[in-house]
Amino acid sequence: MSIRPIYLDSHATTPVDERVLAAMLPYFIEKFGNPSSISHIYGWEAEAAVKQTREILAAAINATPEEIVFTSGATEANNLAIKGVAEAYFQKGQHIITVATEHKAVLDPCAYLKTLGFEITILPVQKDGLIDLTELEKAFRPETILVSVMAANNEIGVLQPLEAIGEMCRDRNIIFHTDAAQAIGKIPLDVQTLKIDLMSLTAHKVYGPKGIGALYVRRRNPRVQLAPQQHGGGHERGMRSGTLYTPQIVGFGKAVEIALAEQATENPRLRSLRQRLWEQLSPLEGIHLNGHPTQRLAGNLNISIEGVDGAALGLGLQPVMAVSSGSACTSANTAPSHVLTALGNSEQLAYASVRFGIGRFTTQEEIDTVAKHAIATIQSLRKQTTLV
Repeated sequence: MSIRPIYLDSHATTPVDERVLAAMLPYFIEKFGNPSSISHIYGWEAEAAVKQTREILAAAINATPEEIVFTSGATEANNLAIKGVAEAYFQKGQHIITVATEHKAVLDPCAYLKTLGFEITILPVQKDGLIDLTELEKAFRPETILVSVMAANNEIGVLQPLEAIGEMCRDRNIIFHTDAAQAIGKIPLDVQTLKIDLMSLTAHKVYGPKGIGALYVRRRNPRVQLAPQQHGGGHERGMRSGTLYTPQIVGFGKAVEIALAEQATENPRLRSLRQRLWEQLSPLEGIHLNGHPTQRLAGNLNISIEGVDGAALGLGLQPVMAVSSGSACTSANTAPSHVLTALGNSEQLAYASVRFGIGRFTTQEEIDTVAKHAIATIQSLRKQTTLV
């Protein structure tokens, strides 16, 4: 029987927590009703379950349940937010601001809108992955209708200064959207304090099921208008038609509930494991940390390694650990990570990078095993290079 590699790719996805699965199971077989069927008990059960998750998600970000719109995931939520604002506000302006290190689920919708005549400003980031607020200040125009900046980066874990960005947008009556797929349940999120108008969420990064996400849409001060991108039935306040997937929604709510309850103890544990891994790897020459050293997700460590071939590095690590060299969502692309090159890394360093995503079920023993094997692999590859 083969031994499965140690899983350290929690930014790509996470396993469903057994407590989440237990909450979901009744809604597949016993309570299988359509939440829109409000004339009998099967529909009432499903409707009540959906309502409960709306309340959980709303409480998690200090919103109201009516402001939660369910989607198939954060990619759909990002598309609904960005395209929905563009279509609803195009008469007010056709300028959107985003950041070079955003997920492709933000950059690609923006690129699409550019083909329709919208102007897109893509802000650079500093060496540590943070945006320069003075550059954002310079980018604002009278016709700017939307700013989209992610809360936590999916590759380097960097946490952007959301409160400052939100303040700048609110002062100018510009809608502020954030992709918080990696942030929900991991860092405090308050849409009122941060002045966020649209927030994309997903379940599978926080030990919930794949295929379910949500978009927070502010209803007052200001009320945000969105043009729906999917029609047919008028579900979700007309913003996203389609029968709601009740088991997935239940799982989403339970996953966020658990994450919030355990956040105060889990983050220090993850931070300790990350530091333990970094302390073992960093003494090697030519190891570079990608992203801000402290203003990042507790479970994220992203490094670039001099003097090794990226493909050989991946093959060398593979038997012992499951890690990523970039975003799993773009792994079919052979180009170097756009996030790592935006930090100023050369193509060689961007290719020879490893993203360690430490998660809920990662142990100290696993961290030590991973560090030992990674060091041996790097040293072996460097030795081979010098012999050639």
